Amino acid sequence: MPVATPQTLNHFALVRFAPAYWARTPAARRQIRNTWLDALGEAAQAVHLYQGFGVDRAADLMLWTAARADTPEAPAGFFQSLRGAYRSVRRFMDLTEALWGLTTPSQYTKTRSTQELDPFATRSLPYLIVYPFVKTTPWYLTPREERQTMMLEHIKVGKQYKDITQLLLYSTGLQDQEFVVVYETADLMRFSQLVTDLRGTVGRAFTERDTPLHTGIRIADRQELDTWL
Repeated sequence: MPVATPQTLNHFALVRFAPAYWARTPAARRQIRNTWLDALGEAAQAVHLYQGFGVDRAADLMLWTAARADTPEAPAGFFQSLRGAYRSVRRFMDLTEALWGLTTPSQYTKTRSTQELDPFATRSLPYLIVYPFVKTTPWYLTPREERQTMMLEHIKVGKQYKDITQLLLYSTGLQDQEFVVVYETADLMRFSQLVTDLRGTVGRAFTERDTPLHTGIRIADRQELDTWL
């Protein structure tokens, strides 16, 4: 039997460190970071770190936190824990962007994609792209069968890039965007070609907005932060 996509909440925080942080000694900055990251580890089932500095003007760090969300109460519990994790470090950083959404089985395919990201797995690919987008009103007014045909074309293109994995998050009515697609890749030029190919499909005409998007470089170990934060 096909394995269904589990319902999870995935949150992407873009963080810029404040002058109060940079005024501290390297040892004090390390203590601030570790206290914060330890608290995040208790708030979520997974925490992944990405360099934003030099790549994205909105952030020094991009953090991907994920939690199971199989009950209606789960999102509130996650955000309460997230609030607590940031409490002691709020004066040392600015949250410049927060994108989040929920996973759910696709209405266009019956099987879970083999290219679907597991948010709780150890990350190994070097690049993460967080891609929010909004569909046009005509998309929703188009008969479901026609939308299905366009989505199958979209999926067919994606399957030609089996080395690029993704996770689709639903945030319609919850944030400004309607969806967030999260991609992992080992080759940024190949990912750029995937996006170019996808923009050549019929369904592209029904995209109202797909910016701003954010790219991060994976940080494998907290000790790596000592060299630049």
